[in-house]
Amino acid sequence: MRSITRAGTALAVGLLLVAISAAPALACGGLIGPNGAVNLLRTTTFAGYHAGNEHYVTAFEFAGGGGAFGSLTPLAGIPTSVEKGGDWTLQRLRLETDPRERLFALDAAAAPSAGSAEELMKVKIDALDITVLRGGAAEVGQWATDHGFRLPPDAPEVLDFYATRSPIFLAAAFDADAAAQRGQGIGDGTPVHITIPTDNPWVPLRILALGKTGNEQIDADVYLMTDHAPALLPAPTGQNGLNLDVSEPASDSLLADLRSDRGMEWVPNSAWLSKIAISAEAPKLSFDLAIDASGAGTPSRVAAGLEAPGTIGDIDTWGPMARWGLGLAFVVIGVGGIAILLRRRPNDTGGMTPA
Repeated sequence: MRSITRAGTALAVGLLLVAISAAPALACGGLIGPNGAVNLLRTTTFAGYHAGNEHYVTAFEFAGGGGAFGSLTPLAGIPTSVEKGGDWTLQRLRLETDPRERLFALDAAAAPSAGSAEELMKVKIDALDITVLRGGAAEVGQWATDHGFRLPPDAPEVLDFYATRSPIFLAAAFDADAAAQRGQGIGDGTPVHITIPTDNPWVPLRILALGKTGNEQIDADVYLMTDHAPALLPAPTGQNGLNLDVSEPASDSLLADLRSDRGMEWVPNSAWLSKIAISAEAPKLSFDLAIDASGAGTPSRVAAGLEAPGTIGDIDTWGPMARWGLGLAFVVIGVGGIAILLRRRPNDTGGMTPA
């Protein structure tokens, strides 16, 4: 698990990240339900990384549907806490990056069958029943089926895409009827704050396309807060559906406002703020967002889902001595090759003269 967390994480629906400490949450998750009557609207996620912890704060906006529906969010590791998010963190971030944004107000199971995922943690937050799961694609799929949710046809492939890197998922079951009784209406959401110890965070993006068909559009906003300007993979070029709208030092007023919200005491006195706007057709969103928050500029290809764990290019999973040895081997091979060429330099008569 440590090697997996070193390679990257979302939660997060998550979710998404970095010099402050944030963990994956509900914004970066795939929607599941007993029917197709519920639509997931634009999601917003905040992810910060600080002092070895990733913090995710996210909320969903739903339209249509009734009864129960839910979401699955891949996590970088086992969270130490899952709690209700702050009342104004996401709105304050929107206001910081787009003053024209209209702010919206956020209000504050059955036993698994054989072959189902292991339940590591269960938390009730407003109308959300949250469960942290550990298992492979088949086990997580079985858990969803046992709890009355129908997974789309692409679920096995997408869940396996995540389980090979981290077998930890967050399932959030939302009871629309219970939300209505609480006075929550269409477009309202419940913020969730997840804290995950990890060496470097990553944000799950591919999960947002779960169940999408054709050229359906995926829209989401990911706010990152890190100690340094983060290196991102894939780089937000606009051509890949990721746009870097904001990349600047976080203002003192923003940090103070965030720090004053519920559960946000971890926010540092200085940080770097990034906003990634996602607007892509579902088939093109085949990757996650890897973040190097250390300042070294080497985000993990495994965390981004561009490489499978344990492949030749997966340098992130190698130990420091192995990486040092590999570098030394390349140097020795290079010097040896030059020496051989020099020893076999041709002379003027067409023969070979020792160097």
